[in-house]
Amino acid sequence: MSLEVNPVVKNIGRTCHPFIKWAGGKSRLISQIKNFIPLEFNNYFEPFVGSGALFFYMVRSSIIKRDFCAHLSDINSEVINVYKSIKGNLTDLIRELQYNEIEYYKDPKRFYYKLRADDFGFNDIKKAARFITLNKTCYNGLYRVNKKGVFNVPIGNYINPKIFDLENLTKVNKIMNLTNTILENYDYHNISTKIKENDFIYFDPPYHPLNETSNFTNYTIHGFDYNQQKRLANFFYELDKRKCKILLSNSDTTVIRDLYSSFTENIISINTLRSINSNPERRKNHSELIIKNF
Repeated sequence: MSLEVNPVVKNIGRTCHPFIKWAGGKSRLISQIKNFIPLEFNNYFEPFVGSGALFFYMVRSSIIKRDFCAHLSDINSEVINVYKSIKGNLTDLIRELQYNEIEYYKDPKRFYYKLRADDFGFNDIKKAARFITLNKTCYNGLYRVNKKGVFNVPIGNYINPKIFDLENLTKVNKIMNLTNTILENYDYHNISTKIKENDFIYFDPPYHPLNETSNFTNYTIHGFDYNQQKRLANFFYELDKRKCKILLSNSDTTVIRDLYSSFTENIISINTLRSINSNPERRKNHSELIIKNF
């Protein structure tokens, strides 16, 4: 039985969109990925939420409905802290972002590197404001940490970047509070105890690198190597046996095709751009894989 669309959610959600940039985010591919969303499912899980592009698309498209439960999670504690801060304490977060924007425009380079180095002792709101500010002003929205877990991306080349969008952040706050959106900071495998038959899961993990120089998987101190890709594939197979509906994005490589070889008939190659290559010409004419079990 279909659920009734909440008119308030529908009206707010029409222009709601991701509030952070994210290397590998799916905003550019939504026009293709949307064709693979199942027509019917129970709850929604996005365990590598990042910028949440698919979640926000489903909000805009009224797929998010009353009594619908969306589980958004990530092992990256900084990301989940931002979501929780927007949902639970937007007023204080806006105040911190306003301060950061004023200070940034005084001397962008000085403020950026000072903020990048100065994260210890911050409360959750200041951490969230720091994350958003750095995200909007760093190189290509890339999130990368060194072996000590310290964010180390250089400043980007922007003219008057918009550090925060009050209108959109307000909509995101309302959407997450009007719907049953659950936010968790944990490894994707932890959803195993929550998943039930006919739930829909979208996996958008750090991609398997096309070559040694394209490895941008250090979004946490632990990285995401081949063993992690294999672990995720095993989990995909496990959830398939539990009759869940699963969609997964990854790079178009022999390794990934081999890991999901049992789903060969449901491996689709789509064209895309790679936004994080320093050479614009090398961002073109790439393909990615969409893998599904339904």
